[in-house]
Amino acid sequence: MANFVNNIEEFFTFCEENDVQFVDLRFTDIKGAWHHLTYRYSAVNAENLENGFPFDGSSIEAWQPINKSDMILKPDVPTAFLDPFTADPTVILICDIYDIYKGELYEKCPRSIAKKALKHAEEIGIADAAYFGPENEFFIFDDVRFVDGINEAGYRVDTEEGEWNSNTNYEDMYNTAHRPGTKGGYFPVQPTDSMVDMRAEMMQVLEQVGLEVVLGHHEVAQGQGEIGIVFSDIITASDNVQKYKYVVKMIAHLNGKTATFMPKPLYGDNGNGMHVHQSLWKDGKNLFYTEGNYGNLSELALNYAAGIFKHAKAVAAFTNASTNSYKRLIPGFEAPSILTYSSQNRSAACRIPYGAGEKATRIEMRFPDSTACPYLAFAVMMMAGLDGIKHNMTPVGPMDEDLFELTLDEIRERGIQQMPHTLREALEGLIADNDFLKPVFTDEMINTYQAYKFERDVFPDEGRPTAYEFKTTYQC
Repeated sequence: MANFVNNIEEFFTFCEENDVQFVDLRFTDIKGAWHHLTYRYSAVNAENLENGFPFDGSSIEAWQPINKSDMILKPDVPTAFLDPFTADPTVILICDIYDIYKGELYEKCPRSIAKKALKHAEEIGIADAAYFGPENEFFIFDDVRFVDGINEAGYRVDTEEGEWNSNTNYEDMYNTAHRPGTKGGYFPVQPTDSMVDMRAEMMQVLEQVGLEVVLGHHEVAQGQGEIGIVFSDIITASDNVQKYKYVVKMIAHLNGKTATFMPKPLYGDNGNGMHVHQSLWKDGKNLFYTEGNYGNLSELALNYAAGIFKHAKAVAAFTNASTNSYKRLIPGFEAPSILTYSSQNRSAACRIPYGAGEKATRIEMRFPDSTACPYLAFAVMMMAGLDGIKHNMTPVGPMDEDLFELTLDEIRERGIQQMPHTLREALEGLIADNDFLKPVFTDEMINTYQAYKFERDVFPDEGRPTAYEFKTTYQC
């Protein structure tokens, strides 16, 4: 969809027409969380829209030290849209971060890094446009509880669609008994699909905030859904992920539910992925298309895929950015971890969608998930792909069989690489293999990111006993 405004003059016209009272400035940190601060509309003028708004960068995790905390939020004015959830008319502006100490876009600002990645592709003469189409899956739960203490830990999630509720005696309603069951949620109609109206509401609100919505459907797992959004350029696609997650969470919240993009909240059922369709273009031409090749995929596209596979551990540190991510990447749950490509085959890490013509030919990387910061995930995949093109890399494949049926020995015998099995392995891969990122990612950003993820995710996770460990180890 077109922007609601294209410049500062149109911004003020848009605000006056919509009786805007507040201007909400939004930015993304290195873990992908959206932050905001809100100005009265009367305090906003053309000068600060042009030059930016000051804020304290030391209060954002893994950013600035207290003695160099002053930073600038620089609004990208054409991103303006009305917040559909505030009581008073509020316009949202997505911002980049400006470093006043170095006089440049901040090296740890994910949105700025994605911009630099696209600029790098142009500077080396490979592409002048990069298109990404993420597919973010989510769960809707009725109740979520967890405890994490020195002597206890546990969680419990609930959805009316859960098969565990087949014998539940509800106080305020009867038990309908219409439930999808484990792995039974793909496309059943109502009443088994209990989320039809809620997804419809999400789709309508997503269009209100500027996304082009194609479809919505129940996903495979109990309580799981997905809404299809039209692809866009690398920056807009990343912005859209942030808007998508915001709308899905808020619509669930307003309906007395809770939404999560957590990769693996249910043991034994499918998890949430963020499959990412991607292609490179130059002078209006799709560089991934060659008619008559396997899947109509060009050699350059195969080089690109091979680059992602070659750097898969380092890539995964950004695309699968939580310890929970790797509980999804196991055989049997449509979460491919085998690094090969195939046309139509959803068991390969890279799928070539069926029936795509010249404009639609693309690759679909199926291993990422929504714990990723979208700006960083897309930028890292593109940088790895560009490295694959630069060094004329060749991926393993194509492989059209059901790869989920292969044993570990068979995978090794065929020389097929796999995704890392833990976040630790991915981060250690990033430490050992990051030169391909250096044209865009600074040493400071890479070191900060891996250290932050070790301290925030890996070490705390590794130090905690689990319920399953008590089950298997207590009687030793």
